[in-house]
Amino acid sequence: MRTSIRSLTVAALASALLAAPALALVKGPPWISIELPANPYDQSTRGAFLLVHSFHHGQAVGYIVTGTAEGIVNGERQSVKLEFSETGRDGVHALKRTWRREGTWTLVIKANQGPDDLATAVVELGPDGEVASVRVPTMQRGAWTVPAPVAMGDIDAALRARAATLARRS
Repeated sequence: MRTSIRSLTVAALASALLAAPALALVKGPPWISIELPANPYDQSTRGAFLLVHSFHHGQAVGYIVTGTAEGIVNGERQSVKLEFSETGRDGVHALKRTWRREGTWTLVIKANQGPDDLATAVVELGPDGEVASVRVPTMQRGAWTVPAPVAMGDIDAALRARAATLARRS
């Protein structure tokens, strides 16, 4: 399982780097990637569930990182604000688990450059609470591939479908 998640993380990072024009240093959207697992030997990341990298055209940038854990626990919809801490590396934030272990959860993590420029990573957790998938949605804007917005309605629908599937398996 960890190998496929690392592959997803590397794929998200590689697609972001390939989509960025080589000489653009100021204009353009932020990018985001997820690192799993967090390095247990780095004091600033010890105990982190995962690490969030924010960057601009391959350059680490300390954008504001925010997010929520969107879940369904015992049939009830819940939303928990995620808390990120800075690490010893530029543009890298550590996320510790603040949501409940039971239930079906999706983490919606955003790197904010400004009100109109943000990158979103969607991290779906499996029934064991471990990362099942990582997505960094993109779209075309002119000649650039840029982060795509994520609608909370889509997150809610996907959560309900996953929770229903897990309930049928039980």
